[in-house]
Amino acid sequence: MFLKQIPLAIGPEPLFTFENFLPGSNGLALAHLQAMKATAAGEPPVYLWGGPGCGKTHVLRALAEDWQAAGAQVAWYDADTPLPWELPSQPSLLLLDDSHRFDAGQQHAAFALFVEAATQGLAVVATGSLPPTDLPLREDLRTRLGWGPTFGLQPLSEAGVRAALRREADRRGVFLAEEVIDYLLTRFARDLKHLMRLLDRLDEFALATKRAITVPLLRQMLLDEGVSV
Repeated sequence: MFLKQIPLAIGPEPLFTFENFLPGSNGLALAHLQAMKATAAGEPPVYLWGGPGCGKTHVLRALAEDWQAAGAQVAWYDADTPLPWELPSQPSLLLLDDSHRFDAGQQHAAFALFVEAATQGLAVVATGSLPPTDLPLREDLRTRLGWGPTFGLQPLSEAGVRAALRREADRRGVFLAEEVIDYLLTRFARDLKHLMRLLDRLDEFALATKRAITVPLLRQMLLDEGVSV
């Protein structure tokens, strides 16, 4: 019987920075967010929307990293953050991720944070899957989310997705052949978040089996996971 070695969790953690975010057609939104540190006080909130894999969470994490590196306190809340939601002692930036997933209690908490942020003059950036007017949220929260600049993020082109996958593979120190990328792109939705998770699992599977990343290895991993190939 062939036994797989269990790899140690020593691989590089994913990096979420502006430097490794491929903007594609989202340059205007990115430029606005990067300029916020200089103009944020008293500015209306910024809202980013788009489907899965368009980079909303990556951008928020990059923004948090950027502000924290400058010594600012950042408050982050999403649908997986348990209540109560309270701002830190001296916050500068409030981030609300995946607002379309907020339940009734989280919607109430998010609106209260908006009020508090406005009182303190904090910068606010929120994300959701839909434009503000279409969000299944309470009216006062939807109004707050749509009060300021709104940017619809567009997914990367196929060339952009290929570049993103290759960049992540290079960061991990693994070789990702063109035929492996072709297989991923022809059999899975071009949702970058999902593809990055696949790459993460594939890298771990390659370490466990002590084999190079190839299409046969990818097929074997998917079969082991119960995915039809």
